[in-house]
Amino acid sequence: MDIENKESENSLEGYRGLARELLDKSKVKIGQRVIVDADDEFRVEGLLIPRYEHADEEHIVLKLKSGYNIGIDVKKIGSLSRTGKGHPVKEDNIPESPKIRVFTRSAAKVLLMSTGGTIASRIDYRTGAVHPALSAEDLRSAIPELESIASIEPEVVFSTYSENISPSHWQSLSERIVSRSKERFSGFVIMIGTDTLAYVSAALSFSMIGLSQPVICVGSQRSSDRPSSDSALNLKAAVLVAARFARSGVYVAMHANENDDDIAIHFGTRVRKNHTSRRDAFRSIDSDYAALVRGQEIVINDQQNGDASLKPSDDFKLKTKFERSVSLIKFHPGFDSRVLDFLLREGKVKGIIIEGTGLGHVSHNIISSINGLISEGVFVGMTSQCIWGHVDLNVYDTGRDLIRAGVVPLGNLFGETAFAKLSWVLGNFQPEKWPAIMQESIIGEQTARLFVK
Repeated sequence: MDIENKESENSLEGYRGLARELLDKSKVKIGQRVIVDADDEFRVEGLLIPRYEHADEEHIVLKLKSGYNIGIDVKKIGSLSRTGKGHPVKEDNIPESPKIRVFTRSAAKVLLMSTGGTIASRIDYRTGAVHPALSAEDLRSAIPELESIASIEPEVVFSTYSENISPSHWQSLSERIVSRSKERFSGFVIMIGTDTLAYVSAALSFSMIGLSQPVICVGSQRSSDRPSSDSALNLKAAVLVAARFARSGVYVAMHANENDDDIAIHFGTRVRKNHTSRRDAFRSIDSDYAALVRGQEIVINDQQNGDASLKPSDDFKLKTKFERSVSLIKFHPGFDSRVLDFLLREGKVKGIIIEGTGLGHVSHNIISSINGLISEGVFVGMTSQCIWGHVDLNVYDTGRDLIRAGVVPLGNLFGETAFAKLSWVLGNFQPEKWPAIMQESIIGEQTARLFVK
């Protein structure tokens, strides 16, 4: 393939078949602004963006001025033409980043901290492709509309996929927030990938106890190059809450349902990702959400039964260390006790959270290994594989055996929150205090048992 043909192919990345024929015929390339007339049914203007390699060949995708994408069936297109307002692919014609308004003393000010993930991405106008926002200027140009809510100061803390984020990252992020909390910010927004967002929000909930400003974690299930992306609405809601919420604590802002009406504001220790791709993947567990964002309005939930704004003692405030030698293990039928033996012998583990079955059970054959861990000073806490409900080790013989071995039941802490809390507790307190603190509900991370009639 010669250079000219290769450049032509790259200029229509992801398009083939009927869609490619239409674009070639119309002499339109990715990154150019076009007008589409569809058989007198509608007219739409937008930026032609690339498609995925395995996408169908019967649609083109435009990014609208609103930030949303729309897919159009090529068989319904009557005409397709450039508007003359497009962004040519040449490097020297890339549009400048939007201007940011000057901060005034009467406006709220929000620190927008990026750690990576789907939400921290933007369109490259040379190619129409999406790439991570790796600099403060990238973030500024990606979210200019947020300036109508508050004055935004963007900061890239680190840029990595959320599955790579470890307790070490939690600590550096916590320390950064604490250091900048002395400045005049109304609140903080943390942009992060959704896969481990529940771990991060729980970890920050404990390390940010005593912080006067709200901290809002926010992610996106669908990147900005996809139709029905949730990134813009989630981020606007997060900034709105950070700027105007009259409560402290750590929260998560994500879609409340599949439509765009409500963004749920969840307590950081009671939220969990329950679906791989739905926009409303996040749910509050054994707790109601803290608030809903509808447009520019924050609707407080008066029926909530969890509260991240409780007033814990000074002993818990702004402790930002996390212990890395902590493991989360899911018990399963046929579980090999040698896994626990290895963790003790080679892993130098200091604490383990076990997701047991039902009320918090494991098979009898691994209880001796658990007993060995505890006798060596390793903390072992029990949660349940079930999403809802409390563990109870007093109902069956297996549970009583675990209690005698020294296993600590953890109420209705689910895996993500239990793991993050244990990492925090082990990093900041002496071993003799570990069981009591893990069982205590410091900031509403455990909720009352609800009995169903």
